[in-house]
Amino acid sequence: KFVVDHLAKPLIKDRLLKPWATQIRSLGALENVYCKLSGMVTEAARTSWTPEDFNPYVDVVLETFGPKRLMIGSDWPVSLSGGPYTKIMAAYESTFSGLTASEKDMVLGETAREFYRLD
Repeated sequence: KFVVDHLAKPLIKDRLLKPWATQIRSLGALENVYCKLSGMVTEAARTSWTPEDFNPYVDVVLETFGPKRLMIGSDWPVSLSGGPYTKIMAAYESTFSGLTASEKDMVLGETAREFYRLD
């Protein structure tokens, strides 16, 4: 098993999806590859990002990996340069509007628990 950390650092500040989306989809085609939803605020405009800035990138990784291979990560303390933890987590969670409660639970902890065998 392998985890792509920080969504492989997409260029959120520049609003570029390509070639990142193509490359992340290639990795996602491999069933042993998971993705960590973290580090987005440090790739966005650090003082002026909005949750909407993350939507296109989260959409790609949700479509590619699904909740069973996508896990939240804090990127703490580095992420604090982009805002307080509660604001960052609320922004990430706001991108999950299309997920069921069970799928949100997977992304917010169950996938990581399973991947890292934290039972």
